[in-house]
Amino acid sequence: MTINGKEVVIHATLAGAEGRYEDYIYLEMLQREWERPAAEFERFSHFSDTERPSARAALVLLFWGYFETRIDRLHRAAMRALPQRVLNDELRRYSGIRSRLYELYKIFFGTTYFDDLRDQGFVAVADLLKDIHERRNAFAHGKPQAINDVTVNALVENLKAEHDAWIAIYNRRVRSRDG
Repeated sequence: MTINGKEVVIHATLAGAEGRYEDYIYLEMLQREWERPAAEFERFSHFSDTERPSARAALVLLFWGYFETRIDRLHRAAMRALPQRVLNDELRRYSGIRSRLYELYKIFFGTTYFDDLRDQGFVAVADLLKDIHERRNAFAHGKPQAINDVTVNALVENLKAEHDAWIAIYNRRVRSRDG
């Protein structure tokens, strides 16, 4: 494209990083969970500090569900040129989030999601997401106290940075497949 006589390269603009109706539902639910009155969380008060899950642990669990849907969307959008049955087979074979972040991501992009984040300057986001993933797994496998107030607060404090990282990675990976 030429602007004022100067040749300018304009890259594809992709609205897919956010834009599904469900994204806004997840975000609204996260906000509602954060703003819920503290009195609703008193039922964990009888646990000792080391055994007590965060009263707002559901916020982390909601976020992780949201994150998993976005990783699915990234793979589908970036690999949309594949025959649908091939893409569906790969997503079925690598159905767990761990395998999608590491093995399938490496097959499609030559790196892991976390290394991609680090390479793009989002080191703190990569570290946060790895920690949340481990804590979410621990929560799901009998250790609910793994999601503590420190974890919840770290997520809330870094939501914007995580969102910026998501958009950067999504656009990089989907645009790289556009040729």
